[in-house]
Amino acid sequence: MKARVKWIEDVQFLGESGTGHTIVMDGPEELGGHGTGMRPMELLLLGMGGCTSFDMIQMLKKGRQDVRDCVVEIGSERSDEIPKVFTKIRVHYKVTGKNLKEAQVKRAVELSTEKYCSASLMLGKTAEITHDYEIIDVD
Repeated sequence: MKARVKWIEDVQFLGESGTGHTIVMDGPEELGGHGTGMRPMELLLLGMGGCTSFDMIQMLKKGRQDVRDCVVEIGSERSDEIPKVFTKIRVHYKVTGKNLKEAQVKRAVELSTEKYCSASLMLGKTAEITHDYEIIDVD
């Protein structure tokens, strides 16, 4: 896997993935940012959310669950001192589907967070990560 980051101006950067996708990153206004892109630390949380969401959908579909939607809400706290690493991360899964089995949703959360989601496992080296979920049933 490769990535490339190019400085644009001030604290604005263009990130390019090895697959050719791009994203604008920008720093906080107090450090010269212009509000034109996500901050790099936000991208870390989004990466973790994407990683665990991918796991959830794959496992629930494999378990023949009629999953219709999965939203992962993430909250975090960071150290006050440099390096300002994440110290606490809260992950809340909202899984929507028809007649979803709670045991399978719970197991998917556990497997993603304990075994499969590389981003969660990596961030868990510096942060206490907690998880919970809710199941929303649709007709």
